[in-house]
Amino acid sequence: MKTLRECIAEAETRKVAIGHFNISNIEGFWGIVRAARALAVPVIIGVSEGERDFIGVKQVVALVASVRQEYSAPNGSNKDSPIFLNADHTYSFDRVKEAIDHGFDAVIFDGSKLPLEENITETKRCVEYAKSVGREIIVEAELGYIGTSSKILDEVPEGVLLGADDLVKPNEARRFVFETGVDLFAPAVGNIHGMLKGRLDPALDIERIKLLREVAGVSLVLHGASGNTDDDIRRAIAAGTAIIHVNTEIRLAYRNALKQSLQENPEEVAPYKILKPAVQAVERVVRQKLSLFNHVD
Repeated sequence: MKTLRECIAEAETRKVAIGHFNISNIEGFWGIVRAARALAVPVIIGVSEGERDFIGVKQVVALVASVRQEYSAPNGSNKDSPIFLNADHTYSFDRVKEAIDHGFDAVIFDGSKLPLEENITETKRCVEYAKSVGREIIVEAELGYIGTSSKILDEVPEGVLLGADDLVKPNEARRFVFETGVDLFAPAVGNIHGMLKGRLDPALDIERIKLLREVAGVSLVLHGASGNTDDDIRRAIAAGTAIIHVNTEIRLAYRNALKQSLQENPEEVAPYKILKPAVQAVERVVRQKLSLFNHVD
């Protein structure tokens, strides 16, 4: 199986992006995996601190490992759609260490609310630990605050500033990446976590994405892409975005499908029957996103 680093490099060369989708249960997991298999593309499963606490750190590692074993079997299929596991939005060194020690492929230290100097110090500490364990681990870090919740929003999250002077600047990006040694960089470029109710999210600053990719020297990651337009996503990929995060949109699809399933089948008590539409709803959204990210018609 290709490594995550190899898949990221290939995505940049081909001007496509790897989809990153969060889960907190096995229904979401299968919806994502089946979509990636159908398109034969790599995918990243993300679990935030809260999601890891719910599903279990060891358990999600085992779940991903079980699917990888299918790929490596003599009769395994879809070997071009490897699955990777990422510890999304991790706010302390101890929780980063926990994920690394349990076998995650990638970790994100989120120090976006910290002062720049402290963010650099803590991120560097995470990078140094990842390099010390003797296996390849991708470390990502963030600069610029874009909110923290994957939910439907009435307004832009409190504390998120979207003016041109408020987004990540080239000199900040260059310094941050150079001093921390991160493999991936997630800057604030007009994106927000969550989705605005009844309207599109703010437009992305595409020229800034292009400039930050040039000066940072590492692949960029776009968080909070649920509410962005397809055109913005395409342009962000062309400008140098290699990984795109989607969470709120699949949570919404899951909830709506489950609600409808319960309403239409009020006497049903078998969980696998009640939840099947939710799995299918997640799969539809993820397949649409992966098609967009990979220029599949």
